[in-house]
Amino acid sequence: MKRSGRQETPASTGRPRRTVRSVTDQTERNGVRVGVAAFVLWGLLTIYWKQLSGLDAVELIAWRMFTAAIVMAAVTTVRGTWPAIIAAFRSRATVVRLILAALLLTANWGSYVWAVINDRVIETALGYFIAPLGTMAIGVLVLGELATRAQKIAFGCVAVAVVILTVGAGHPPWISLVLAATWSFYALSKRNMPLGAIDSLTGETFVLVLPAAVALVVLSGRSSSAVNTASTTDWVLLLGTGLITAIPLMLFASAAKSIPFTLLGPLNLIVPMINFGLGWAMYNEPLPLNRLIGFAFIWLALVVVMTDRIRSYQRPARPRPPVSDERATDSTGAGLIT
Repeated sequence: MKRSGRQETPASTGRPRRTVRSVTDQTERNGVRVGVAAFVLWGLLTIYWKQLSGLDAVELIAWRMFTAAIVMAAVTTVRGTWPAIIAAFRSRATVVRLILAALLLTANWGSYVWAVINDRVIETALGYFIAPLGTMAIGVLVLGELATRAQKIAFGCVAVAVVILTVGAGHPPWISLVLAATWSFYALSKRNMPLGAIDSLTGETFVLVLPAAVALVVLSGRSSSAVNTASTTDWVLLLGTGLITAIPLMLFASAAKSIPFTLLGPLNLIVPMINFGLGWAMYNEPLPLNRLIGFAFIWLALVVVMTDRIRSYQRPARPRPPVSDERATDSTGAGLIT
């Protein structure tokens, strides 16, 4: 019997379509794994900084700025993006934006480290739970975006939570509010930044490296400085602060390219969840009823806005836009750099 010369084409079997889809699914799964790794590492940095609680918070931040600049210089060399960095520093407008972002990042880092070494880890969790909502508020109040019904409900929940926490503690949750505000405005400062996420952080650390070096020289004269009191373990941890800054960011930048932000945003909440668990279970920080109720309102706000975002994303019958630019940002505040 003569065999037919007609052969099944890939198009007739549909295999390429399934293959493309399976590759996309695998890419997303890998992206989720990488994203989870980034956020878990960011959350576990609390344990790292706790090991240095015997040192001054200002000095710790100076060490982080200095070592981060060195690490990011090495990363820039490996990535071959020095031309982009040099071009950025030749632009006055970009330098101004980098300085603003660097100042906000310093305030955020400083508040976070100070809170951790002063046994206020749960307050950092509250701050980073509020941060995504703060970013949305900036979108409405500063950028003129229209607030959805879900966002209005969420903003109301946050207001109630702050009132409850203020009444219970006798003062507003300043650390939490500073963390949320500095991160939200930091995200705003990165809007339309002519650099990718990694190169932008490199530029910010370069802006900070000289002030950090000066601070380290000045602070080294104190009897309580790291130069005079740090153990060998402390020095290893201090010199590693640059790496712990760069590694999660690299993982996050990779994840942001391969998974939709409607998924990346909720993953971001891993960080405050870890901080909350560490503060309560490992470091035995108090969790009175008023604080728990305040957290409950924040969690309710996050559930409302996340549910609304997922539903609005799934509603239109259109292809999902690719996420290919590491400069992309998400209103949920994805990409904490703690």
